[in-house]
Formats: sequence, C-alpha cells, structure tokens
Amino acid sequence: YLEECMESVVRQTLRDIEIICINDGSTDHSLEILQRFAAGDDRVVIVDKENGGYGMAMNIGLSRASGEYIGIVEPDDFVPLSMYEDLYQVAAENDLDFVKADFYRFSRAGNGNMDLKYYSLSEFPEDYNKVFNPSETPAAIKFVMNTWSGIYRRTFLEEHHIRHQETPGASFQDNGFFFQTFVFAKRAMILDRPYYMNRRDNPNSSVKSRQKVYCMNAEYDYIRNLLSAYPEIWERFKYIYWWKKLSNYVGTINRIGDEYKEEYLHRISAEFNRAEQLGEVDESLFSPDQLQNYRFILRDPDGYLYRYMHSGRKAKEEMTRVRNTGTYRFSAAVMWFPKKLKKVIKVLKNKGKKLLKR
Repeated sequence: YLEECMESVVRQTLRDIEIICINDGSTDHSLEILQRFAAGDDRVVIVDKENGGYGMAMNIGLSRASGEYIGIVEPDDFVPLSMYEDLYQVAAENDLDFVKADFYRFSRAGNGNMDLKYYSLSEFPEDYNKVFNPSETPAAIKFVMNTWSGIYRRTFLEEHHIRHQETPGASFQDNGFFFQTFVFAKRAMILDRPYYMNRRDNPNSSVKSRQKVYCMNAEYDYIRNLLSAYPEIWERFKYIYWWKKLSNYVGTINRIGDEYKEEYLHRISAEFNRAEQLGEVDESLFSPDQLQNYRFILRDPDGYLYRYMHSGRKAKEEMTRVRNTGTYRFSAAVMWFPKKLKKVIKVLKNKGKKLLKR
C-alpha cells in the first residue's frame, strides 16, 4: 500500500511541505519504494533505522520535522490531494494548536471496488467549525480517537513535550498522543468535511493482532501517569479518562482470542472496582447500554463472559461461520424445494377456501 500512500502525499496541492519517511526496519521493498520517491522529489527525507516500534518511529519523525504544522500519515492509508492545504488554511486563519476533520474508513474488494464508510468525529453538529478550548472541554475526549485526521502546530507539541510512548512491541500508542493534544491545547477546531482515508482491509494491521492482549492496558497506565503529573489536569479529566478506557477495553474483548477473555474481564473488573473506591468513575457519562455493560463487568465478569459467548455479536459471528460451511449450504439447498413446495400448497389451499365460500 506504500506506493498509493506516497503518491497521495507528494501530489498535495500544498507544495511547501517536507515529507519525512521513517523506515522502521522493514524487511520488504519499502525502502526501495521510498528511495525511488526521494530520487524524484527533494522534499522526501528518509530515516532508515532498525525496528524500534511505532512510538519510537513516530517520535523520530516529530523531532526531525521543521514545518509550522505536522500531519501524520500511516503507510497503508492515503490522503486526498487538497487535505493539507485546506487544513493549513483553517489552522493559520484561526491560530489553532490543532485542527482535525471527519474521515473515511475503506476496504477494497478483489475487483478494485472501494467500500467507504463515513466517520464523524463528533455526534453533535454544534461541535463543528468553531474554535474551542480542549484543555477546558473534557467531553471532547469522546471524539473518535485518531491522530492522523488533522494537523498540529509544531511549537505547541514542543512546548508540552507531546510524544508517543516508546515501549517496543506495544500497540495503540496513538492513544497517549491523542490525550496529550487535548489536555494541553487551548485553541482547536474540528471540521465536518471528510479527508483522511483509513484502510481497514490490511490483514497485518496491529489492530487485528490477537496476541497483544494487554497493550491497551499498558497504554492507559501510561496516560494516567502523564495526567497525574498535573493534579489540576487529572481532576478535570479523570472521569472522561475512565469512560474512554472502558470503551477501549470493551473493544479489546472483541479483538483478543477467546482463550484470553476470562482473564482479561477479571482484569477489567479489578481495575474499575479500584476506580470506584477512589471515586474516579462518573456513571452519568455512560449511555444506557454502556452503563449496563459496565455494571455487569464490575460485579460479575464471569456472567458477562457467558452472555458474551452465547449471545449478540458472538452468536452472529458463529452463525456467519456456520452459513459459510459446505454442510450448511448443502442442507439449505436440500431444504429449498420442500420449503418452496410447502408455500405453493399453502397458497393453493387459501385459493380453494375462497372458491368454496363463493
């Protein structure tokens, strides 16, 4: 996917940009592709290094950047050609620490057709197209979490030392970066126009890894340590922190293998029981469904697991799996004619009854 990604960046209508590419120990032809782009465009800068993980690679790029604003592009995604010019114009005109926009998630079929899904950062229209102060708006943490749908003022990132956690082999290290930008920014805006194209058909994506069971937990321990270093910030954001944490933990339950779910649910229950004792959870932030799940996990993680494994999403997944088996398709084909015949007989009987009445 790197070729498509790089084409979308070098062809941006905003020409005065630097394109910093971090080759984090790739073992395929990624470096050759980057070198080909660099040979034809002196704005492309390559940092070739041994694999150190996502957080370290991102931080190297942030430190090397010299522009007024910084954008992040994942190598399996791409961006519309006017994205950075449009975002920069808004950021400059409004003196913003950051600006972010709605986005698309997409996948491609074997024939090249693209399936697009529009994602709004906020469910509330009134949140859009106006300057707000994220450091005084904890509810903004409820916006859809991503770090790549916008641009950030470089001096703002430097002033607050905003970087990613660098734990090797970890995932979801964009969560910490996301939190830091919101708790420190004074001027920001979100736009109700989609730009960034986020791929969801890469089988090697870290979000699909079932082995990294506790990476999300480690990232939220890191975020808590960051926020707790500033008592005033922690007091303001602690309730929304636990709300976001639960949302991501429930997502992790769906992601990890079944053999890890019992242990993971007991871990969640223990963490949130501790939070309850410390008075750090505000149940009014949860929707009715979220609150029901929260209380269930809190009091009966085993019961929650039983319900999860025997109903809802799990049941639908199992039915989909069964329907795709050869046995099911054969049985369905065998039963098609008797079912069809039964319907025809029923129709004929009804017609016969009507004729008798006449």
